[in-house]
Amino acid sequence: MPISPYITTLVDILFTQAKEFVGLYDVKLGWFTHVNPAGIQLLGYPSEEAFFEDPKRSLLTSGLSDEAWQALQEQVMREKRQELEAEIRRQTGDPFWARLELTAFQMEDRPFFLVRLTEQSRLQQARRELAQSVGRFEAVVANATIGIIVCDRQGQIISANRTSHQLFGYQDDKLIGELIEVLVPDAVGSQHERFRESFNEAPAVRSMGAHRGDLQARRKDGSVFPVEVSLSYFHLDEQLYVVSYIVDITYKKNTERELIAQRERVERLNAELEQKVVDRTHALMHTLEQLEQRQDELAKALAAEQELGEMKSRFVSMASHEFRTPLTTVLTSAALIEKYAGGDQQPQRLKHLQRIRSSVNNLNDILEEFLSVGKIEEGKIEAHPIELDIAGLLTDTVASMQGMFKPGQRIEKEVLCSDPVRLDPSLLRKILVNLLSNAIKYSGAGSVVTVRTLCEQNQFTLTVQDQGVGISREDQEHLFERFFRARNVTTVPGTGLGLYIIAKYLELMGGDIALHSELNVGTTVTITIPYENHPAD
Repeated sequence: MPISPYITTLVDILFTQAKEFVGLYDVKLGWFTHVNPAGIQLLGYPSEEAFFEDPKRSLLTSGLSDEAWQALQEQVMREKRQELEAEIRRQTGDPFWARLELTAFQMEDRPFFLVRLTEQSRLQQARRELAQSVGRFEAVVANATIGIIVCDRQGQIISANRTSHQLFGYQDDKLIGELIEVLVPDAVGSQHERFRESFNEAPAVRSMGAHRGDLQARRKDGSVFPVEVSLSYFHLDEQLYVVSYIVDITYKKNTERELIAQRERVERLNAELEQKVVDRTHALMHTLEQLEQRQDELAKALAAEQELGEMKSRFVSMASHEFRTPLTTVLTSAALIEKYAGGDQQPQRLKHLQRIRSSVNNLNDILEEFLSVGKIEEGKIEAHPIELDIAGLLTDTVASMQGMFKPGQRIEKEVLCSDPVRLDPSLLRKILVNLLSNAIKYSGAGSVVTVRTLCEQNQFTLTVQDQGVGISREDQEHLFERFFRARNVTTVPGTGLGLYIIAKYLELMGGDIALHSELNVGTTVTITIPYENHPAD
């Protein structure tokens, strides 16, 4: 009896007319040689030709690596049949979950798989995902190393993991249906009920150890042990559920007590040892204090000696430099005067005599600065205020300095002090001379030096502004130190004591000094001195 018509009909029913994916997979080639129309449509291809034009001609699976697919093929070849769930991607990239059935067979001595693919419905996927989620939850809760108990709003236990039963001495599932208060010592049972009601009214997550004081729990046999508890909550079907995470801290408490005991013992031994050390080293401490005092005195003396030596070195270096120039000028001018013997050479003699007088005055000024520093540091200078005409003092001082002017230099005065003020004229004149000599010395020919005075509200203000070389910001920090000179004026004669002396004079008079300077723009110095309009009693 011929069977070909039956086989053709069966193939048409089981393959061509099948509602799910049915395909013939060549294991050696690594792709499908036949796929039914339903399978072509399920994978998202517009036609059978489009599927077979795809170079891969295979199922696109998510989460199934090449190694896993190779292992699956080997398992199917051994066991002849295998079923699994997998996430498949359509040709468009959209994923869907499906159940795979792979059946191995031989045809013409070549291995093939008959692959059936059934897409799972959304309900099936939801059930599978729910089952997986429940399985993961149960695995996590059941295997947790801390006690986890879930209660409803009334405090009835609806879930408790294995560790909870072990902690409280109950057999498996015997805690279900009990009130949570059975796990609380009798002494705090009523208080715990109030706490539970308060938590139900305003549920909030409480971390482990947030509770003040020690918490205790009660086992089934009535014994009590210390615990730490953290709380969380969730809502299900509009019902509140509270989750308690419980840790037995008996070992921790025992360790803490042991540590406290050990610490007290160590502290006691330390106290005894410290007392022995104090008793045995009292005399040594007294000797050490004396030695430290002597050491401090020697250190201060050494520092003072080093400072004095440094000052002497700087003084000798500066003095030798500052004295050499005027002395050389005096000697040179004196030698030249000897050569001008004729009467018609009187102008030349006068010129060199003027140079000699200028050099001598310069030497006198240097010595005066040295003497002033010595008197200041010895406390031999005091302020003696008297009624003083500021305008007259300024005019006399400027007139006495005419010989220092460079060609074209001039001083502009602005005096806003109409009435006499009570200040020390000697100290004020020395301050003014020092400021003006600096302004003239460090300004070029044809420049203008401006002097302003202001007397108001019992305060005298003097401002000297020049158009000189200026002072860098780095050097301004050291201007009032002894023997300090700015780096851009080292070639100009000077001792580096002027501003130091001014600052000391202002201390004696209760005044202040402020300086503003910019390189190649100029410098402005402002001093303020308080004064009284009547003599002190």
